[in-house]
Amino acid sequence: MTAFALDDPLDRGSGLPRPGNLLRTAADSIPPSGLVLLAIFSVQLGAGFAKELFSALPPSAVVFLRITAGALIIGSFVRPRLKGLSWRDWAVGIGFGVTLALMNLSFYEALSRLPMGIAVAIEFLGPLGVAVAASRRRIDLLWIALAGAGVALLAPWGQSASVSWLGIGLAMVAGVGWAGYILLSAAAGRRFPGTSGLSFAMIVSAVVIAPVGVTTGGAELLQPELLLIGLGVGLLSSVIPYSLELQALRRMPKQVFGILMSLEPAVAALIGVLLLNEVLHAQQWAAIVCIVAASLGSTRRRKVQ
Repeated sequence: MTAFALDDPLDRGSGLPRPGNLLRTAADSIPPSGLVLLAIFSVQLGAGFAKELFSALPPSAVVFLRITAGALIIGSFVRPRLKGLSWRDWAVGIGFGVTLALMNLSFYEALSRLPMGIAVAIEFLGPLGVAVAASRRRIDLLWIALAGAGVALLAPWGQSASVSWLGIGLAMVAGVGWAGYILLSAAAGRRFPGTSGLSFAMIVSAVVIAPVGVTTGGAELLQPELLLIGLGVGLLSSVIPYSLELQALRRMPKQVFGILMSLEPAVAALIGVLLLNEVLHAQQWAAIVCIVAASLGSTRRRKVQ
């Protein structure tokens, strides 16, 4: 899950994480559309590796590793400003962090019960809902209906053993969290300089998820190989895509960025097939296409406003 937003909440000031600075020279030679696609693949590869960890750790413990790794890496280069914050600044930053924790926890719990492509497609209803709510055009009813048809095609109406109602519900909760993430990240971008709002939120998120993650993970969290994979998941899911997206947003219109981000459910399904051998049925692929098409339609509609 990455920074999908109507505005560019993270593009405030010049404070990029240092990993992004190290990649800047190479990134300048890559078209911005290529950077967005690399960011999408990075996020979904991170989700794929995280799902493989579920055989050794519960999803809540994997979320803890992922968020903590990302918070440590980003926080070590972009230290959040605490002095002089108003109570509203604290409220936004803490709300942002709590939302980030709950979004990732519900998504990983959904991921443990659903194929990747299906989990991401359902979760994507969150940013799609924000986009449609911001537009309020009659044609948006078409995109809502198309997305609803996609969910209906995914639902286990009694015959599909590969999809669970609980998994769908958790993915929807993650979608609501993603919508909240978009709104709160925009608010944090107005109140915190550079990317310090994201750094603040990730630290809060790590603190919030720590009791659950440590309790469920236990001593297994101390295994070096699991810690190394968790670090990799944090890099792939947070640090690398955030850096690539910020670079891309500086060089391309936000509407084009949104159109490219609409491909994320399809990329998730592809990674699920290649990395996890999650073979989807034709009906499930059709559902993912419906949700991707709804996202593309709503994004293109915003472009002409």
